Amino acid sequence: MKREYKLFLEDIIKSCEYVQEFVEGIDFDQFMNDEKTSSAVIQKFGIIGEAVKNIPEFIREKYSDIPWKNMAGMRDRLIHGYFGVDYTLVWDTIEFDVPKIITSISQILDDLEKEQKAE
Repeated sequence: MKREYKLFLEDIIKSCEYVQEFVEGIDFDQFMNDEKTSSAVIQKFGIIGEAVKNIPEFIREKYSDIPWKNMAGMRDRLIHGYFGVDYTLVWDTIEFDVPKIITSISQILDDLEKEQKAE
């Protein structure tokens, strides 16, 4: 049975929340030098990227302000970047993009809930 796309949206939010939790109280240098934390963050970005690839096109089009391709692309760059990780890119994504992603995906889920109640 195919998984509902709403569950993939929830995966994105949960993974973003984990990323924020993992880096709470540390700075960029600590992050870059902490293999366990950086690996955990990269793994969550992998989940986000895979989840994004399962969001239907009509949702991506309806919410075109969300950087869907960049989110999926981050996963590909990190997972297939065998020769190193751009920690600055990862940190900037954590600092600037993750909070926006949580807000945007939460709005989609709220909209879906409203639509469901209206039916």
